[in-house]
Amino acid sequence: MDLTQGTPEEKRARSKKMMVWFGIGSLLMSFAGLLSAFIVSRKREDWLNEFELPSAFYISLIVIVISSLTLIIAKRALSKSNNQLTTIGLVLTILLGFAFIYFQFQGFGQIIEAGYNFTGPTSNITMSFIYVIAILHIAHVIVGLICLIVVIYNHFRQKYTASKMLGFDLAAMFWHFVDILWLVLFLFLYFFRYII
Repeated sequence: MDLTQGTPEEKRARSKKMMVWFGIGSLLMSFAGLLSAFIVSRKREDWLNEFELPSAFYISLIVIVISSLTLIIAKRALSKSNNQLTTIGLVLTILLGFAFIYFQFQGFGQIIEAGYNFTGPTSNITMSFIYVIAILHIAHVIVGLICLIVVIYNHFRQKYTASKMLGFDLAAMFWHFVDILWLVLFLFLYFFRYII
């Protein structure tokens, strides 16, 4: 497909989607570097080989996967001009995003209850990595929530239609990325304990 062909609006849409993909690519490289540091650090003497992920992280995983489903429902409803179901899907997605953050902080509380703080004499390199990974991901979820809030604001202004939903598409791309990213991070942390 020739990227130079099409109407100015189609070209603009393609360029904006490409910019989101470039952003996603750079974020993937950042997290890949962090996971590489996690892998290399396992050779340290103070590395905690048998760590348990907090149970709240399991709940947050389920919550964020459901949030992707509600966003898919919202987008399909918009493509069928069902504004009421679109609104419900968007609101549920935003609420689930906030619930995800809540359960992440519950997970931090469980890590602290297990005796591991982020820094200080009760910290551990393994658990500090888990804090950093989760906090950086939460920061990206917050960006995703801001995007979704803009989308719902524009939806109420009836800016999107079945044939004109670029802003919705861009926000959905990023939201699904942060959802899949947490799934990958969670699985990495979960299975890493068994392969070292």
